[in-house]
Amino acid sequence: MSDFAEPLARLITEFKRLPGIGQKSAQRIAFHVMRASRDDAEHLSQAILDVKDKLTMCAVCNNISDAELCQYCRDPRRDQKIVCVVVDPNNIVGIETTRQFNGLYHVLGGALSPLRGIGPEQLKIKSLVDRIAKGHVEEVIVATNPTTEGEATAVYLSKLLKPLGMRVTRIAMGIPVGSDLEFADEVTIWKALEGRREI
Repeated sequence: MSDFAEPLARLITEFKRLPGIGQKSAQRIAFHVMRASRDDAEHLSQAILDVKDKLTMCAVCNNISDAELCQYCRDPRRDQKIVCVVVDPNNIVGIETTRQFNGLYHVLGGALSPLRGIGPEQLKIKSLVDRIAKGHVEEVIVATNPTTEGEATAVYLSKLLKPLGMRVTRIAMGIPVGSDLEFADEVTIWKALEGRREI
């Protein structure tokens, strides 16, 4: 038997299904929604429905979009010669917050993982090759995660794209800014040494 009335218990259960939301957080959010005005609750529910009904994938880069082309692909000021390859659309946000990258993106929709049955056919690699075949792209920056799957994906893309005459680079990895060397593991230090540059 639940400690809450059925509608509130159901709302708590739904919030608990969200990533990073446990029982206490779900309860706090549910009580907040309960105390909010009906208009606020309707705005929240409409925003959720709009995400499901009005968003699609960009026809060029597979990013989330509310039109045929995402905001980056339809921006004529962006550098068309550089494409940054990421695993998921949410990876773009981290890159964009730097305000240092002005190229385009390509979202793979995952990373190679043979153990989970994810091979090249399950990823948006063919559409990347098709973009390159049009001849506008000069460099592909591989910005996959520094995991086994991310590394495997980076190596696969490099072997696939370099024979096409493409410059393929990988984002640098290593010691985070503000961290101490004593807290870094050997792989992180190795990657930092490997990605060193002249100052």
